[in-house]
Parts: sequence; structure tokens; C-alpha cells
Amino acid sequence: MRILGIDFGEARIGIAVSDPLGITAQPLETIHWNGEWKKPLERIKELTELYQCRKLVVGLPGNMNGTFGERSERTLKFIGKLYDFIPDAQVIAWDERLTTAQSRQMLKDMGISSRKHKGKIDQIAASIMLQSYMDASVTRE
Repeated sequence: MRILGIDFGEARIGIAVSDPLGITAQPLETIHWNGEWKKPLERIKELTELYQCRKLVVGLPGNMNGTFGERSERTLKFIGKLYDFIPDAQVIAWDERLTTAQSRQMLKDMGISSRKHKGKIDQIAASIMLQSYMDASVTRE
């Protein structure tokens, strides 16, 4: 069963998907939005149906000291909307600290300007977060 990874942001939502065996995560797309919930929720629902994902892993931004702030609260609100909009999917909040920094570094290492490819940063961050979830799930089994 495939898993959808979601890196929720104020202007962009990075999406990643696992391979059918749930071993590796690949960047998929970036959803651009302006605060209207309907567009991203509909697109995520389309992707869950297209890739037959019954599990959605959403990156929960935390502070380095383990506390949660305003961005976390907004993400939790988004997670609640996902529960309501896609009721047959399991929605899991997963620590996403440093994934954006890691994705910027990856682009830099490849010689790609992160300023010109902001959408790619979100996709890569979603795939890093999803891979982290899948790796942790394997070690717990």
C-alpha cells in the first residue's frame, strides 16, 4: 500500500509518494494555494485515489527544543480538515524538523538554485519526511 507524504506550508504544499512496497519515497508535486482550503484538499484526495493511498503522513513542524508553535497549530488545523475531507484515510502527524533545510542543501549540492525552484524544495521536504516515517516504521516492526 502506498503512502502519501505532505509538507504543509502557507503558500505551497509539497507532496511525495511511496513506492508500492513502502520502501522509498519520491517527490511528486507542489500544490500552490492562497489560504482557500478546498483546492489543496481536493487535489490531495485526487492523489490518494490515483495512487491508492490509505495513509497520509503530514509533516508537523516543531521547534528544536521540542515545543510547538503557531505553524504547528495551523498544520494541526489542516490535519483536521484532511480527516473530515478524506474520512477513509489514516492521517498521521510526523516530525518534519529540518526537512526544508535538508532539501535546500540537497538542491545546493546538485548545483540547483533553491530560489528558482521553491516548489521543488517542498516536494523534496515531503519525500525526506515520508522516508523518515517509513524508515522508523520498519525499525518498529
